[in-house]
Amino acid sequence: MNARRRSPALPVGPSVPVWAPQARRVDLHLPEADETLTMEARGNGWWVSPRPLPAGTDYAFRLDGGNDDLPDPRSAWQPHGVHGPSRVFDATALHWTDESWQGRDALGAVIYELHVGTFTPEGTLESATERLDHLAALGIDLVELMPVAGFPGRAGWGYDGVDLWAVHEAYGGPASLAGFVDAAHTAGIGVCLDVVYNHLGPSGNYLGRFGPYFTQAHETPWGSAVNYDQSGSEQVRAFVIDSALRWLTDFHVDALRLDAIHEIRDDASRAAEPHRHLLAELSDAVGELSDELGKPLSLIAESDLNDAGVITPTRTMQPFRTPSLGMTAQWTDDVHHALHARVTGESQGYYADFAAPDALRRVYEGAFLHNGGWSSFRGSRWGAPVPAGTDPRRFVIFDSNHDQVGNRATGDRPAASLTDDAVAAEAALILLSPFTPMLFMGEEWGTRRPFQFFTDHSEPDLAQAVTQGRRREFASFGWGADEVPDPQARSTVEASTLDWNEPRRPAHARMLAWYRDLIALRRRLDLGRRGLWPGLRDVGDVIVLTVPARPGRREAELVVATSLAPADRPEATATGLDGLVPDAAALDVALSWRGASPNGSILHPGETMALLRYA
Repeated sequence: MNARRRSPALPVGPSVPVWAPQARRVDLHLPEADETLTMEARGNGWWVSPRPLPAGTDYAFRLDGGNDDLPDPRSAWQPHGVHGPSRVFDATALHWTDESWQGRDALGAVIYELHVGTFTPEGTLESATERLDHLAALGIDLVELMPVAGFPGRAGWGYDGVDLWAVHEAYGGPASLAGFVDAAHTAGIGVCLDVVYNHLGPSGNYLGRFGPYFTQAHETPWGSAVNYDQSGSEQVRAFVIDSALRWLTDFHVDALRLDAIHEIRDDASRAAEPHRHLLAELSDAVGELSDELGKPLSLIAESDLNDAGVITPTRTMQPFRTPSLGMTAQWTDDVHHALHARVTGESQGYYADFAAPDALRRVYEGAFLHNGGWSSFRGSRWGAPVPAGTDPRRFVIFDSNHDQVGNRATGDRPAASLTDDAVAAEAALILLSPFTPMLFMGEEWGTRRPFQFFTDHSEPDLAQAVTQGRRREFASFGWGADEVPDPQARSTVEASTLDWNEPRRPAHARMLAWYRDLIALRRRLDLGRRGLWPGLRDVGDVIVLTVPARPGRREAELVVATSLAPADRPEATATGLDGLVPDAAALDVALSWRGASPNGSILHPGETMALLRYA
C-alpha cells in the first residue's frame, strides 16, 4: 500500500493545494503576469487553484484580501529565498539513472556527515557531487547531508529552516539535490537527509499565518512547539509525514536523520483526539513505503532520552518511558562524551560524569552511561538500561559531528589539540566497533580547520541578537567576546570550509590512508553485520576493545589495542598485552598505525593495532 494515500492532506501538484482552515478567502498571486486568481475551497480547510499552473510558474498566496505574498508551505522550490514567491516544481520530470540501486541499510553502515555549504569552496550540491569519488574511495556507505530545507540567507547550519519541503536555493535547489542523490547511487553510496521537525526558524516562518501549525501548550528551547497534539494537529502531522515521504520517493533519498526528537512535543495518548505518536506513525509509513519499493529505508533519531523506546518496534511494548517509536537507529552521544573525555582529558561541564574511570567501558558495553543513574549535568536521574538482545548497530557513534565540534566556542575539532597518534586511536575505536560508525567531514585526513556556528540573517535586530547570544553563552565559560567567532561574519564561514589541498600533504595523506585501511578492514571482517556487543578494558594508558566472532561462523575475533601514552615522552615504555588479552602472542597483526610492533603482544607508546584471533 502506498503510505502517502493515507494522508488527510491533498497531494501536491499543479493545482498548488494549500491548507488554510482559518481563512475566509485565499487568492493566488502570479507575480510575473501580475495576475490574481481566487482559490476554490475543497473542504477541511483546503483550497486549490482554479486552473493548473505549469512547471516553472512563480506564485504566492494572499489570505483574506490582504496584499502580503506568502510562499507555499509545501513549496519544493524557493528560487527567490524564504521570503519570496514559490515556483512550481515537477518532480516527475527529473531524470534518474539509478534504476539498479538496491538501497543501503543504515544499520552497520559507515556514515559520513557533511555540510553542503562548507564541504567545498563553492558550497553547492553540484560541487559536492564532484567529491563523491573521494567518499567512494574512502569506503563510505551512507552520506548524511546536514539540513538542506530552505533557510534565510546563503550561509547557515540549516537547523533554523522554514521551508521544510524545499531545497535551499544557494545549494542549487531541488534539481541539484536529485542530481547529487543520483550520482551518489552511481558511486555505490546511499544518501541520508537531516530533517528538523521540532521547530522552525524565526525568519521566513509564515506557517502560523495559514493555520494552527504551532501551539503554546508546549514550550521548546526555541519557543512555542509545533502543534502535534492540539486542535488541527492531524493536518500538521500530515504536513511533516508527507514531507518525509516525499524525500524518500521524489528524491530517492535512502534515510532520514531526525533532529533532536526529544524536543518533538506530542502527548499523543493524552490529546483531546488521541492518536499515535508522530514518530511511530512516521516509522510505520516509512516501513510500508520500504516494502512497496523493495529496498531499505531508514530513520535515524538524535535523542537525548537514553531510552531504547526510540528504537523499539512500534507494535512492541515500550521498555521504559518513551513510547515505542520504531526508529532504525539513534545517535549515541554518551559514547562520544566518554571517548572524548578519555582521550583529551576534558572534564568540564557535561564531560564531568564521563571522565569517571569506568565510563568508557560502560558506554561501549551498554551504549548509555546514564542508564537510570544520576546525571550531574541534568541534576536528576536519567535514562534506562538498554534491554538485553538489542542490536548494537542501532546506536550511531562518532568522535566528531557538527554539534560536538560546532557548539564549542571556537568550533575546534579534536585534531586541533590532539596528536596524530591520538586521532588515529579514536578513529580505530569508532570504525572497528560493532556499532554504526559516523565520520564528520574532513576528519578522515585529520583536518584542523574548525567548524564554527554561522548564520546569514538580513534583519539587523535578529543578526545582532544571534551574535550577542552566542557571546553571552560562552562568557560564562571564560571566553572573551573577541574570542568567539561572529556567526554573521563571512570569515566564520570561510574558516569552516574544508581545504581540499590538505589531503595531498604527507601527514594528512597518512591519516587518510589509515582511515581507508580501517574501513576496508571493517568491511573485510563484516563488522557491519555482526550485531554482537563488544568488551572493553581500560587500564592505565591502554585501551583494548574486543569484538567477538559470531557463533558458528568461521571468522576472526577482533582486538583493537591502543596506547594513549605519548610516543615522544622519554619515560614512556612499551606495554605487554598478555595481561590484558589472553594469548596475545598468538594474534595476527592486521593493521598497525606506527608500524612498530612485529607481533600483537607488545604495544608501544602512541601505537594502535588491529589484531585478529582465528578459531
